Order: sequence, then structure tokens, then C-alpha cells
Amino acid sequence: MILITGGAGYIGSHINKMLHENGHETVVIDNLVTGHAEAVKWGKPEIADLCDIDRLRFLFDKYGFDTVFHFAAYAYVGESVKEPAKYYRNNVANTINLLDVMREYNTKRIVFSSSCATYGIPESVPIKEDMLQKPINPYGRTKLMMEQILRDYNEAYGIDYCCLRYFNAAGADPDGEIGENHDPETHLIPLVLDAAADESKSISIYGTDYPTPDGSCIRDYIHVKDLADAHVRAMDYLVKGNKSCCINLGNGTGFSVLEVIDAAKRVTGKNICVKVSPRRPGDPPELIGSNELAENLLGWEPRFKDIDTIISHAWRWHQKLLQ
Repeated sequence: MILITGGAGYIGSHINKMLHENGHETVVIDNLVTGHAEAVKWGKPEIADLCDIDRLRFLFDKYGFDTVFHFAAYAYVGESVKEPAKYYRNNVANTINLLDVMREYNTKRIVFSSSCATYGIPESVPIKEDMLQKPINPYGRTKLMMEQILRDYNEAYGIDYCCLRYFNAAGADPDGEIGENHDPETHLIPLVLDAAADESKSISIYGTDYPTPDGSCIRDYIHVKDLADAHVRAMDYLVKGNKSCCINLGNGTGFSVLEVIDAAKRVTGKNICVKVSPRRPGDPPELIGSNELAENLLGWEPRFKDIDTIISHAWRWHQKLLQ
């Protein structure tokens, strides 16, 4: 039996679907603060908060989990700067609760949702896993802390882990069953699609004077179904007894803000109002991840690399939300 924490969220729900398609039994626990109950279309839903260690013990005793996928974290960078206590309490302290209950019930495998935010502003791209990790906000620091804690728990208690450092998750289930639905929404692609769907809205470009071909920031967008595939492969990797590890997950190529907007215009056939705003502090010109380690260890490479494909799946989901 597999436990998915935060499985009512964007990424967790896609992993839940893929695990179900691969014949696995899942239990989804979520406090539904940011998740959506309707996204739990597979497995057994349980309302729980990781701060409630007795509730966790009850669920571990009830189901007997052998593997945990952990997505239950707050993930707004700006909010983490304003409310660091909220982030350290949930992303670190509550995850330690989870690990301690795993110890009690002899659950020895965890696939951990980490982030490229652990690198901070990289010295060069593409970013490789052995590069310096120097996060520039509390959110990134919570993810780095948990990577370090997992190493210690592995050495002391034998809990095996695979930390997956995402770049920009994007797109939606190609079947249109689930997709991205944040409140507030901060990700570029759904914000661009909001502007495409409603001509009264606009999309802001924060800086057009970066040292990139068109002056706007370049980011690595990875389709959420490719993310799901990598997670299932990470579990299989651990089941085979391989060494715990941290791995980047990205598309391996980047697209600028202006390129994303142009692709959205092509896909939707809509005009999109654009506003140019000043740079945001801490925004590096380019973030692209190397996929070499993921390919070597997991046999994984993204299938949905084309930005038009990513946006077309997101647009189909976006239109469904508006119905």
C-alpha cells in the first residue's frame, strides 16, 4: 500500500493517477487547505494533517504503508518570506512527524518532493545535482533542510529516499481529468491562459532587459505527466535496493517568458494583453536543469518537451475550469 501526502494537490493528484494506472493501491491524505477533494479520483481519501501525529499513527496502523510519496508542503516563495514560521513548521517540523511515524511502523521508502529552489541563483546552467545549493528564500531553505534530514535518517534509521528537485511543473493531464488549480495562482502558464480567456486581464513580464535572446527570463518547464512518470520510476529504483539520491527533474531546455506567451497565442488563437514591469529581486536570467542523472539512474526522460503541447494540455484543462 502506498501513501501519498498532499495527494489532493496539483502534482500529487497526477502521481496518484499514474500509480493507479500501474496497478498500485494508494491512500491519499490531505488537509484540503490548498488541495481539492475532487482531485482524488483514485485510491482511498483520508483527511489528515501532518501536525497530528496520532492521526498519522492511526492511518499507518490501519493501512500498513510500504512507500510514501510526500507532497504536503507550502510552496509560495513570496509567502515564505513574509511568513517563514508557517513554512518551517509545516515543511520541516511536520515532515519530521511523518518520518518518525515511518520509523515506528518500519516504512523504509520515501519519494520526496524537493525543488530547484535549493540551488538559489546558480553560477551556470544547465544546473547539475553536485552544484552549490544556496537557497535565497525560506521556501528553498525548507526543502534543503529536509534533504539534509533525509540523509541523516537514512544513515541512522535506514529510511531510503529519492529527492526529486523539480523545475517548473506545467501542463495538465492529457485526458483532461485533473490539472492545475491554485488559489492564488502564481505560475506563469495558467496566468497567461487567464489573460487569453479574459481580454480584460493582462500578463506582466517582470523585466525585458535580461542577458537572454529576447530579454525576458528563461525557465525550464516540465510537463506534470512527465513528473508523475519520474516519481513512479523513483519508487521502482528504491524498491530494487538502489542507493538513496537527489535528482533534478526538468525539461532540459528552457523557454523565455515571451516564448511562453507567443506559444499561448498560437495554441488559444487569442490575443493576450502584456504589461512590462520592473525586474523582481532575486530572479535569475536563466534556470535550466540537467537531466543526465535522471536518465542514468531512473531511465527517465521527458516525453512532452514541446511548449505548445504543454500549453495545449493546460488550455484544455483551463477551459474545463471555466465551464
